[in-house]
Amino acid sequence: MTPLVSIIMGSTSDMPVMEKACNWLNDHKIPFEVNALSAHRTPQQVEEFARTAQSRGIKVIIAAAGMAAALPGVIAASTALPVIGVPIKGMLDGLDAMLSIIQMPPGIPVATVGINGAMNAAILAAQILAGSCPEAAAAVNEHRASLSAKIEKANQDLAQIKYDYKTN
Repeated sequence: MTPLVSIIMGSTSDMPVMEKACNWLNDHKIPFEVNALSAHRTPQQVEEFARTAQSRGIKVIIAAAGMAAALPGVIAASTALPVIGVPIKGMLDGLDAMLSIIQMPPGIPVATVGINGAMNAAILAAQILAGSCPEAAAAVNEHRASLSAKIEKANQDLAQIKYDYKTN
């Protein structure tokens, strides 16, 4: 099975956040790979990873990083593939990482989800794949239907709660 999405993080300490992306992709049967490579500690390996990702069948890269958060931008500079950055909450509650990822120079875009937003990164990757991968489109549609059902049930549950002055 060839992975379509690559999840990369600067350190395995990011895995508790990134496992949400792994779980979402796994649950929706979208093949993915997971690697830990550091933009600062293994720069040659990061560049090689980024340069060869497309030839290995990767369609979207999800890159997590905390603090200086260079990894998503370094990867984006070395590939034509879409890169989704996941800022990891750290020293400044993740604001430092988020600003590092979203403030890319013109010509090197990185899509960015919220701090610790790994699941949204997986869903965004599936949306990017959806145009050419019917299975990914089905996964996104299935997920959205489950969200709708969850909210409809919550609203029904709220209707059962009684207060003296509640009118619905």
